[in-house]
This record gives sequence, C-alpha cells and structure tokens, in this order.
Amino acid sequence: MDWFAAEHSWLARMLFQRSVAAIYLVAFVVAARQYRALLGEHGLTPVRRYLRSTGFRRSPSLFHLHHSDRTFLTVAWVGAVVSLATVVGLTDAVPLAAAMAVWAVLWLLYLSIVNVGQTWYAFGWESLLLEAGFLAVFLGNDSTDPPLLTLYLVRWLLFRVECGAGLIKMRGDPCWRDLTCLYYHHETQPMPGPFSWYFHHLPRPLHRLEVLANHTTQLVVPVLLFLPQPVAGIAAVVMIVTQLWLVASGNFSWLNWITVVLAFSALPDRWLAPALPGPGHHASAGTPTPFAVVVCAVTAAVLVLSYWPVANLLSSRQRMNTSFNPWHLVNAYGAFGSITRTRFEIVVAGTRDPRPGSASAWEEYEFRGKPGDPKRRPRQFAPYHLRLDWLMWFAALSPRYAEPWFRTLVQRLLEGDRAVSRLLLRDPFAGDAPYAVRALVYRYRFTTRREHAVSGEWWARERVGEFLPPVTLHGPAAAGRRRSAL
Repeated sequence: MDWFAAEHSWLARMLFQRSVAAIYLVAFVVAARQYRALLGEHGLTPVRRYLRSTGFRRSPSLFHLHHSDRTFLTVAWVGAVVSLATVVGLTDAVPLAAAMAVWAVLWLLYLSIVNVGQTWYAFGWESLLLEAGFLAVFLGNDSTDPPLLTLYLVRWLLFRVECGAGLIKMRGDPCWRDLTCLYYHHETQPMPGPFSWYFHHLPRPLHRLEVLANHTTQLVVPVLLFLPQPVAGIAAVVMIVTQLWLVASGNFSWLNWITVVLAFSALPDRWLAPALPGPGHHASAGTPTPFAVVVCAVTAAVLVLSYWPVANLLSSRQRMNTSFNPWHLVNAYGAFGSITRTRFEIVVAGTRDPRPGSASAWEEYEFRGKPGDPKRRPRQFAPYHLRLDWLMWFAALSPRYAEPWFRTLVQRLLEGDRAVSRLLLRDPFAGDAPYAVRALVYRYRFTTRREHAVSGEWWARERVGEFLPPVTLHGPAAAGRRRSAL
C-alpha cells in the first residue's frame, strides 16, 4: 500500500509519539500529586460526591465502576509508569497490536481522570492531550510504516488549535485587532514566568510586532501544513518557534509544549536525522491490512466528527476550548479571546490571634506559581500544571469561579490540612492551624525598571478590597468584631 505509507516520516512518528508519552507522564504525575487535596475523600471537590450526581453517559470514566483514593492513585501511577515505558521506546519493541493497546490504555486512564476532574480539569489542554493521545493509537510502531492518513489527522488537529486561537482573537478583544494586547498580557496572564517581567518591558513597537507575528502564525501558516514538503515542514518550524517564544514568556501548562509536539508530525525525516538517534532512512516494513482498515475507519470517523469544530470555526459566536462529545474527540480550541488590563490577586492570610482585627499579625500563605510576595520572582513550572494556582487566578477575575471550592479551601487551612498545605510554597503555620483566615484582593503590576533597581521587587501591589472576611472554625469573635464562621 504505497499510497498509505508516509515513507519519510519514521523519525517524525517516533518523536511525536514519545513526546506525547512524555506529556502523559507529566499529566499523570500531576494527577497523583494533587489528587488528595483537590479531589480526594477530603478534597475541595471530592470525586465520590461528583460521581453520585453524574452518570457514565455524561462523563465516561473507569471510576464509575469503583472509586476510592487508593484506586485513583493507582490509576494515576500506573499511567505514569506506562507513559515512562513508552517514552523510552518499549512500545516500539512489541507487536503492533500490543503497542496500540498500550496507547489505548493511556488514553482511557487519562480520560477517566479528566472526566471526574470537574473544574480542576476544565482546561483546553486536557482535551488536546486526549485527542493527540487518541491519534497516537493509530500511528503504529516500528513493525509498520507510518500511516499517512493518521499523520494528516495530527496536522488537522494542529490546524484547529492554531486557527481556533487566531480566529477567537480576531473576533474577540479589539486590542488584538489594533495590535496592543501585549501591552498588558505578559503582566496579566494567569501565571507569569521568570522572563515575563522582561517581556513586559520590551518596547511597544516590538509588542505590536509580536501580535502581528502571532496573527500570521495562527491564521495563515496553518494552511501550509497540507502542502507538499518542504512547505509543510517550514510551516511546522514557524509554529514551533512561535510556541517556544510563548514558553519563554509564561507558564501555560503543557499547551505550548503539546502544540510543538503536534508540529513534529510535519517535519521530514531528513531534517530530524542529524538530531535524533537511529537511521535517517528506514526500509519499508509494510502495512498489515487490518491495521489499514482500522486507520481508514478512524479517519472517516474524525471527518464526520469534524463537522462541529468546523461549524464552530466559521461561527461568529465561536466557542473556545469546547468538547462536543464526552470522549474529548475532535474538539474546538482557542485561547485568550479577551485580555485583562489589570491584574488582581487574592492574598490569603491567617492569624493565631483569638480576637482577630486590623491590628492582628496576619501571615500570608504563599502559593507556588501565582504572584504573592512582591520580592519573589515568578518561576518556571510548565509543563507541570499547578491547578490550584490557576483557579486562584480565575477566582480573582470573578467570585463565581471560586464558588465550588474556595470556602472549603479556607476550611482546610483552618484545619491545618497537610494535603492542601503541600500544594503551597509556604504555609506560615507549618502544618498547624491558624485561628482565623481571611482573603484580601490586591491590584498587582510589574515594577518599573527603576523601581526594581531600587527595591529588588518584581511586583508592586495595592490593596483594593476584601474577598472573604475573617472566618473561623470556632464560632463568632468577641462583640464588636466583624466576623464570619464556616
């Protein structure tokens, strides 16, 4: 089946599959390490409670069969181990059917986690990983030639990621059309990185050039993915460079990394051979007929399911990061249709004072990724995903984002919960329990170059309001004190 095989994509397939496995590895480790605090029996939004109100058809998951903290952690760690085995190439050493089964298991395990993850897993890159992982099932391994149809499905996914993001911008915030969005974005993005302060202080003409380059990469370059080589490869390189620029400028979990991985599928082997181990040219291994039939069937199914994402792309009411089925297959993508101009942060603090007031010693909890102490430089975490930190950013935008979990978070802090404490960079009470906890809202901005040179601070902040008044587990405070009780 000469028409079926992509003869010059052996290395591209290997790089794509092992990179997807590496992202799976990160995702499963994140799930295992953050599960108890977020989703466990005593978590902020317990899985067991969610399962009682949600059926399998709405949210397919293995956890409908059985769930416990131990079961969830077993699924997460098994997924991590299988991912690691795939990263080192073990799936290339087994028969084709076994390799496909391994990829299917990874997809099913992570789908089971995402579909019970509730608000903590409501991010576009979860669906993106699942869709990329599903396509990896049908790329085969070293026992068969790379199927051209599946590689084009990967490019179709990359097209939807980039074009969806480009169109949502052009239809959304006017600052994308007048090229001024990056006057604000590096400062107000969900989780700035170690270089975001420097990106923010680039000259404004360069910010405008960044936006123009972004529009070109997301609205023009994706079309070139479906042209013959070397045009498709050049388009992929442009996308990779653009995504690495975004990696340097902020923390977006594995969104940018998996977009880079998708672009690997369009790189010809002769470009990859100097950088990757193994022969630059592979002899044809042939294509088993049953495998070819399955790939053709999957291609047809993806084309049918593409109706909804295409209709969404063409719609003036385009939706961002939307799954049209509970299996997270053939989704719609997009990011930052609107840009916030001002950064607000919720600062959570506790006190040991049994009569808390304005004169009490309030000690701040420090989160790992989100801004807190003005002197602390933002750190690089992506592709690792700090789910609580991201939700704190959303909560600062609107209290409705915090409704399902924020008061429970405060209650766990008042209880000195160690699982929650481990999600933080600094618990000022060292696992002990404060008497009261409060949450204030501050306006944050990056310091100017002069301010930074004088104070060493990366952020300047100003208190603007109260998100949650002092609360306690022990009932009302003394008379005359404003107080709430959980």
